[in-house]
Amino acid sequence: MKKDKTHIHWYPGHIAKAERKLKEQLSLVDAVIEVIDARLPISSRYDNISGLLNQKPRFLLINKSDLVDKNELEKFIKYLKKETGLTVIPTTSRNSKDLNIIVKEAIRLSEPRIQAIMAKGLLRRPARIMVVGLPNVGKSSIINKLTHSSKTKTGAKAGVTRQQQWVRINPQLELLDTPGIIPMRQEDQERANKLAFVNSVGDNAYSNDIVAKELLKNLNENQLQIFKEYYKIPQDNELTLENIAYTRKWLKQGVEPDIERTSGYILKDFRDGKIGKFILDNLDKSPF
Repeated sequence: MKKDKTHIHWYPGHIAKAERKLKEQLSLVDAVIEVIDARLPISSRYDNISGLLNQKPRFLLINKSDLVDKNELEKFIKYLKKETGLTVIPTTSRNSKDLNIIVKEAIRLSEPRIQAIMAKGLLRRPARIMVVGLPNVGKSSIINKLTHSSKTKTGAKAGVTRQQQWVRINPQLELLDTPGIIPMRQEDQERANKLAFVNSVGDNAYSNDIVAKELLKNLNENQLQIFKEYYKIPQDNELTLENIAYTRKWLKQGVEPDIERTSGYILKDFRDGKIGKFILDNLDKSPF
């Protein structure tokens, strides 16, 4: 029986396995860096993150901030600080200007547990932290940034992990170099589509043409105009997969629009930041 790909599909077995793995990792650390995607600062968060992480101290890193408008992102930063009470730091894996800020916050959040250990008569040890987040928000790239290396395996596919080991950041801080994958149990298809837009859902769970069409429908008026300009769609024409295919001459046998090819290009162009700097969430519709 052919699988229906008009909806994003979640796999309970994978979710349960990811949850067990995450709980094992959490038992080893003092604090957590939660990474979210700047293009989806609301939708790329996990609804019950405090419960999932068993109340571990944490702060938010809004990764890929270079792919969005800074002024728009600032509104979400203020919102997240108010709603969560957490430290919120915008970042990008492209440079290390904010590295000291991130490291200092990780050490600060870990200190209460270090003090508790010392109160039991044990010697002070380095703080131990881990990086967690939904698939493909850039966890491994953040780990590489913290460790000044590229030895942590990264990739475009959602959910790539490695054998766990500790990496010494400095004498006060150690990092579990395996990313903690937050399992996604999400029945909201609008939110699931958004996660697919930024490649936070495995591509075997959806069809490109369905997701690309939803991406175009999700754009606000300003974003729609930017898409039209990028793909050179006349202003009096509708922004559709078919019109983009005709304009770019992505055709089958020179006649019919090649929707699959067009969809793939649109998603790649968007994810690579080639079209523009977009935030696809709306604060007015926040579930938090």
